[in-house]
Amino acid sequence: MKEVTFESALKDLEIIIKDLESGNIPLEEAIQKYTDAMNLLKICEEKLDHATKQVNKILGEDGKLQDFVVNEED
Repeated sequence: MKEVTFESALKDLEIIIKDLESGNIPLEEAIQKYTDAMNLLKICEEKLDHATKQVNKILGEDGKLQDFVVNEED
């Protein structure tokens, strides 16, 4: 099975939303599109979460990646 990219999932999600908003599709098809949209949304959320974790890493002095923590002082 081919890996779905964030961009392609988002594009497909936008198409489904337009179809559902049109109100011109039969109920059974609308239910299937809604289910597909929820699956695409899950893919997008997982990819964003992974990207956020990747971005929140910094290269330490030892050359290894570590979590980036901001020290917020009052």
